[in-house]
Amino acid sequence: MTNLNFNLLTFMHISWLGQTCVKLQTKNLDTDVTILIDGYKPKTGVFPRSLSPDIALFSNGVDNAVTLSQDPFMVSALGENEVKNIMIYSIPDGNENIIFKIHAEGMNLVHLGKISVKPSDDVIEKIMNADILFIPVGEKKYLDAKIASLLVSTLEPRIVIPLGLKCDNEPDSDTSAKFASESGLLPENAENKVIIKKKDLPQEQTKLLILEKES
Repeated sequence: MTNLNFNLLTFMHISWLGQTCVKLQTKNLDTDVTILIDGYKPKTGVFPRSLSPDIALFSNGVDNAVTLSQDPFMVSALGENEVKNIMIYSIPDGNENIIFKIHAEGMNLVHLGKISVKPSDDVIEKIMNADILFIPVGEKKYLDAKIASLLVSTLEPRIVIPLGLKCDNEPDSDTSAKFASESGLLPENAENKVIIKKKDLPQEQTKLLILEKES
């Protein structure tokens, strides 16, 4: 597990489950809150049969969603929602995909969903100032590595975490090395979970974090 200077009371756990699926674990007062983004069943590979998030976000509707227990608060449409002191903004990318901007733990997180083309300038303006950017990379289904790297340069997040990379769920997708080469960023490899706190965000340049898929 990568721990970025663990010395604050509040922090966020981030896990990659394959494809564009991310699990965020944060707190509302003293209560743990789990946010699941893009929990879709893959066509191949290992993926949890069911999950129990408090909040579930879907960038491409709820068809083919994994089984969710405990009746989570679900978001699959445009708009603004405040849930457990977490702000969630659902922004259209103009191609039937929803981009999520989440404010939690004093940080802005942007998840680009299953985006496959560069968003318009109007959309880019709405998702600027991201502390953490989740971007899908893979020219067959998602953004070409070169386009993805150019978008990262435009958005200038403090941390970028590529999704949709080659794994058992996406055997034909791009590798992290290809994206790192295109972006010119030095990758920092993590295991299948990273802990991030606002005070530990890089200040001068974007950090590229490569997560292993959580089994």
